[in-house]
Amino acid sequence: MNQSFTMNQVYSHSDQYIEVAVALPVNQTFTYKVPEYLANSAVIGMRVLVPFGKRRITGYIVSKIGKREDNQVGYKPKLILDLLDDIPLFQTSMVQFFNWISRYYIHPIGEVIKSALPSGLDSHDVALVVITEKGSQFLLNNGSNHNGAIHNNFALQNSNNHNTPTKSSISNQNSLTPAEIYVIEQLESAGGTLPLKFLTESKNSNSKNFTTTHTSINKAVVQASTNKTVTHALINKMVKDELLEITSELKKDKTQVKMGKFITISEEILAKLSSESVDNKSQDNKLTDMIFSSLSKKRQEIINIVSKHKEISLTALKKDVPTAPKLVPIMAEDGYLTITLKQVFRDPFGDTVDPDIPPKLTDEQAIVVNQVKEKMEAGFDKRESGFQRYLLTGVTGSGKTEVYMRLVTEAVNRGRGAIILVPEISLISQTERRFRARFGKTIAVIHSGLSRGELLDQWYKIAKGEVSIVIGARSAIFAPVDNLGIIIVDEEHDTSYKQETGLRYNARDLALVRGQQNNITVILGSATPSIQSYYNACNGKFQELVLKNRVNRHPLPEITLVDLKKYKDCSWQEKLITPELSKAILDCLKKGEQALIFLNRRGFSTFPVCESCGEALRCKFCDITLTLHKDSSEFRCHLCGFSISSTINTASIKTSTGRTFYKTKVLSDIKCQKCGSTKIKPLGFGTERIENLLKEMFPDARIIRLDQDTGGKKGATVQILKKVKNRTVDIIVGTQMLAKGHDFPAITLVGVICADLSLNFPDFRAGERTFQLLAQVAGRAGRGDKIGKVIMQTYNPDHFSIEASKNQDFVQFYYSEIPFRQALSYPPFSRIIQLKISGFDIEKVKAHAILVGNLCKNFIDGLSSAQCNCGNAGAANPDFNGASLESGSLLNNSIEMLGPIEAGIPKISMRYRWQILLKSSSVNLLNRAVQHLIEDKRAFSAKDISVGIDVDPYFMM
Repeated sequence: MNQSFTMNQVYSHSDQYIEVAVALPVNQTFTYKVPEYLANSAVIGMRVLVPFGKRRITGYIVSKIGKREDNQVGYKPKLILDLLDDIPLFQTSMVQFFNWISRYYIHPIGEVIKSALPSGLDSHDVALVVITEKGSQFLLNNGSNHNGAIHNNFALQNSNNHNTPTKSSISNQNSLTPAEIYVIEQLESAGGTLPLKFLTESKNSNSKNFTTTHTSINKAVVQASTNKTVTHALINKMVKDELLEITSELKKDKTQVKMGKFITISEEILAKLSSESVDNKSQDNKLTDMIFSSLSKKRQEIINIVSKHKEISLTALKKDVPTAPKLVPIMAEDGYLTITLKQVFRDPFGDTVDPDIPPKLTDEQAIVVNQVKEKMEAGFDKRESGFQRYLLTGVTGSGKTEVYMRLVTEAVNRGRGAIILVPEISLISQTERRFRARFGKTIAVIHSGLSRGELLDQWYKIAKGEVSIVIGARSAIFAPVDNLGIIIVDEEHDTSYKQETGLRYNARDLALVRGQQNNITVILGSATPSIQSYYNACNGKFQELVLKNRVNRHPLPEITLVDLKKYKDCSWQEKLITPELSKAILDCLKKGEQALIFLNRRGFSTFPVCESCGEALRCKFCDITLTLHKDSSEFRCHLCGFSISSTINTASIKTSTGRTFYKTKVLSDIKCQKCGSTKIKPLGFGTERIENLLKEMFPDARIIRLDQDTGGKKGATVQILKKVKNRTVDIIVGTQMLAKGHDFPAITLVGVICADLSLNFPDFRAGERTFQLLAQVAGRAGRGDKIGKVIMQTYNPDHFSIEASKNQDFVQFYYSEIPFRQALSYPPFSRIIQLKISGFDIEKVKAHAILVGNLCKNFIDGLSSAQCNCGNAGAANPDFNGASLESGSLLNNSIEMLGPIEAGIPKISMRYRWQILLKSSSVNLLNRAVQHLIEDKRAFSAKDISVGIDVDPYFMM
């Protein structure tokens, strides 16, 4: 649109004003004026393009102030530039939800909304640096006179962080400085234009992307450019000297709605048809008679097909007439057809699903359903508050999903919507199929496995009210479902509900907040609930619902613990697959049943070491060892993705018992960082190694593996799970992707390779996660007609987490774990905020971490009763308290600071990491402490140092 027209147009004396949250890290909203011609179209929930400083950026309408006289506003707001949506992307009621999230997670409101919406919906200006004709001419005239010494001088300037040229101007000196030559060469090699960010931001001048047409530039300059960046002062001086220009380009949405061509008979032809009177002939024959003499057979066929369907997409027409894309535009020009562009929805669903018949509920299920329905009906009829938090616990296979569907039916029958959260994408397909079989086409899915276009289509369907039930991963909690009736969080204990980057929210907790704001029922379900949720149930904040028995009345699987210590002197093969597990697998295969082998670690070798000196092969960008992936012949870092290719040979070896095993040898040009040797020994094990070992031990078995390597591509996980369901595999090896929620009746054996892997993590939740994972994976066995069996291999058979998982007894685990939490004042007896300090310079990161620690300490030392009674920084997490804390309750609380200290993984992606933990029984007090840091500015203003805020952290490493 014409920006100058928009900005300078004269409007009426009284104008419409709106509050806009911008997609930038600013902690406030801004008032803008709406042009008269957009006043009726601009509503809450739409995106707008607004001027912000010298840029144009995306904003979100969060409030309509209404009409005001100019003197009532107090200042002159800017005009919005454009509306970016035809319909609102979220309802007015969700603004309160976004504001709560912003306060609680201490995150800018605009970025909260941006995180909630589908990715790719962001228009903003990108600053571009353009070389002028004068700049090109100076390089041509002066560049060849500069030798390597001058470029070395630039490198020296860069290494001393003094890359701004001297005060003498080009007009007097008639020459370019080495720094200016470098900038112009970068621009020339890129065609004359580069984003300003590329030149001035760290890491963008990467040596592997560095190209130049100036042959005298040498390695020193390239090396310097990878470590230091061009300053804004240098760019501004070159603009002033007319060597460069700064322009802007509007970067539009990456994700667009898909438009398709739809074909109809033209009005002109239809008018002629209606005036014709042909007895005893169908409409198709009338049309054929009218145009037979002038059209070819293919065009007649197109006319008849379009007439039959009234309206048909060009894609569908092409299936019957392959030449339609060429013929239809010509026929439209001749007046026979009309082409209309309409939004096309990309279908993310897989195979069709046959409708199901609701099964008869068990007595336990019926009691639970009736109890919740009574509360829901009272809320719908407004006889009492509809908000209630339920914790639905029950053994694996007890029929929780059927309870969910009955309660969703109740909401849908009342004209309400529903959101069902599922932790893993692999589980969404199974859940979605069951709900589609019951509710048909009223289902939408939201998860990261969809393409951006598919996700946007699903969002629009929900926003338009075309579907009423949303199933998805954690981001589905933001779905714009109007008139919500119920929210369900399945496997509520799962850590996947916690977002670890950007807006670090917990979808389970947000479900409770949204439920409270919408005055509706929230169901948290799990066979192994989180400590926090069960604590809330014990204290009456949640109402517990229990399913004690499996639907088919079959007993829980028999669980056997195998002590790996007795195999310490055996071969590594027998340590991985013990004789007990090997025999159980063989028996399972003989019976024609399926086995699941679980190991929560992927790859072939997780600890490759140098045979000469014993040094581990580590990632060059992170402080972790690389993992050997045999299938792809590479060593890979699971944090940053760095990889090194390798050559792998396998030699067969026969043992004294006659069994044949294969020894893997790695041949590579990789050198040990310590001694330079190329002899790398692949120690450690992952799912890939277990899969290879099982193929050697059971050559006739059909074996498949499911982890991030095999299930990472779109649709791959679903295809693997289908093979298990259709019984085209005998043994499936996998990670936690297999541990939760899956229902495969033919799996009668579950083998756990090493039950201790997560026990020794430096995290207070290590025992809880171990119990949950083991109990969940054990629950995959014996869900059909045959009794299941579980073999757990462990070095710690007496640990209470292992013992409780053997007994499938969460209550036993809870009462063993809760005293430790209370003694150490960890959640649920306290709240935690983690400050994550990171940067590329190890000394700067350490110094800044100490600075932030001192600022926190000063705040803690300065607390007084008067300070504690001032303000209310935000509502408490509903998972803990269920409501805002009164400010007076802060009097008896204090803050404990742990750190600053290096993080458990000191370096990830070349960023050095430190952390500080703030603990208190009051989340309000913690919130105020962080707000104090933000107001101080020193904590968050350091260049090249990032300070992240993680409220209720899960990843403590």
